[in-house]
Amino acid sequence: MSKIPQELQYTKTHEWLRKDEEFITIGITDHAQTMLGDLVYVELPEIESSFDNGEECAVVESVKAAADIYCPVPGEVIEVNEEVIENPQLINQDPYGKGWLFRVKPEHMPVGLLDAGEYSKVVASEAH
Repeated sequence: MSKIPQELQYTKTHEWLRKDEEFITIGITDHAQTMLGDLVYVELPEIESSFDNGEECAVVESVKAAADIYCPVPGEVIEVNEEVIENPQLINQDPYGKGWLFRVKPEHMPVGLLDAGEYSKVVASEAH
C-alpha cells in the first residue's frame, strides 16, 4: 500500500488537503495517481472561480482514463500549479509535494473529511 501522510486530510474521492495559514492546498492522493497510471493531461480551475463542497473543478487524464477532481472545500481558487499543466508527470512522481493541483481560500472547513487512518481503510476496501 502506498504511503499516506498523517498530517493531511482526505476525501473518499481521493483528494488530499493541506491547511496552511488561511489557504488549503489540494491534490490527488498517491493511490489515485497509481490507479490512473501515467498522467498526460491536467485541466485546473480558473483563478478566482468559486466552488461548492464536492463540486467538479478539475480533470486529470492518463493514457488509461480520465478522472474528475472534486473541490473538497467551499471557496475561491486563489492559485493553480502551472507546473503540473506543463508536466502532468509531477503528479505521478510527487503527488503530495510538487504535484499539488490548486489552492483555495475556504469559506469554511467542511465536515466529513478523513484522517490518514480512515482514508487507508477506504483504499483497502477498494483493493478487494
